[in-house]
Amino acid sequence: MVQHGLVNVSQQKAILIDLIHPKMLGEHAMDRMEELEELVHTYGGIVIVKKWQKRFAPHPKTYIGIGKVLELGEEGKKLGASFLIINAQLKPRQTFELSEQLRKYKIQVWDRIDLILKIFAKHAKTTEARLEIELASIRHMGPRIFGMGMELSRQAGGIGTIGIGETNIERMKRHLKEKERRIKDKLETYQKGRDLQRASRKRNNLKTVAIVGYTNAGKTTLLNALTGRREYAANELFATLDTRVGQLFLPKQAEVALVSDTIGFIKQLPPELLSAFASTLSEAVDADLLLHIADASDKHFFQQLGCVDDILKRLEVDQKPRILVLNKTDLVSSSTKNDIISRLGDRKAICISAKKGTGLRDLILKIEIILPS
Repeated sequence: MVQHGLVNVSQQKAILIDLIHPKMLGEHAMDRMEELEELVHTYGGIVIVKKWQKRFAPHPKTYIGIGKVLELGEEGKKLGASFLIINAQLKPRQTFELSEQLRKYKIQVWDRIDLILKIFAKHAKTTEARLEIELASIRHMGPRIFGMGMELSRQAGGIGTIGIGETNIERMKRHLKEKERRIKDKLETYQKGRDLQRASRKRNNLKTVAIVGYTNAGKTTLLNALTGRREYAANELFATLDTRVGQLFLPKQAEVALVSDTIGFIKQLPPELLSAFASTLSEAVDADLLLHIADASDKHFFQQLGCVDDILKRLEVDQKPRILVLNKTDLVSSSTKNDIISRLGDRKAICISAKKGTGLRDLILKIEIILPS
């Protein structure tokens, strides 16, 4: 199946391909591609071709098969594509083989993680966030570089000889290990600073609230609405990567709670990316209360809800006190809102519009009830 799109010549052009199981429903295949395309737009690229390939299992060398690679190469050359983006996490050998096959077409190969890392790098504002992205990139790229080195070794080496690739791979390993060590040392300095801040909060009995949720659910908008901050909030994926903290006044307790924003979650977020953002995620791990914000207007509401639940479990904070906040309820009909609430069953939720400020009083009252006085 193929779809072509309109092109803006000032943007980098991308071909997207997703490998789907032959028994996968068409709507699920479309949903997967839709999210990948949204990631490309967030990066600043434009999709010129979208393709699906039905296979029971990925091709061991090229993931999509050599015939499909050459077909996409020819098509990309005609349309001026810069990238081929595969909606999966590739193995080092697959990345190497694909890059070699598409080199003559001047088309770069990215997998889903490459794309997310590029978006992270684009949106990072603080030095710490940039360091964490660099660390995640090294961990993602390292195995690929080692795999390429092994390929070079096999090509250049012979019986009783040492190939140039083997020399290069050792050099690359040392370089990356040293670079990773330096980044970790720098990040430890930031971590010590946060530890001191948390110790100070505990001494002063300051309560902490962390906003978590799927990317683009409205976390930063809610932070601004609750605390009066004026942080950048955009209708795009991963607009926030840095930790932001504001003060929320609790009228009944006549006290102040600290509210922090966190990075947005997304499906198929690998452990190395999750662990890389220790600074923003540590706010959720150490908070007294989590506000799990979900976009009630998104057609994938329940899938996104499940994704966040899964990641909170991976962070081992799923048992922490939590309030489910249904955001953007002003964009849905009463029947849709009631249907969501009905399907949630015993899981109670507060309905709000962070942008319009509706429902915030009920949310603050709920926060006061749950937070220890």
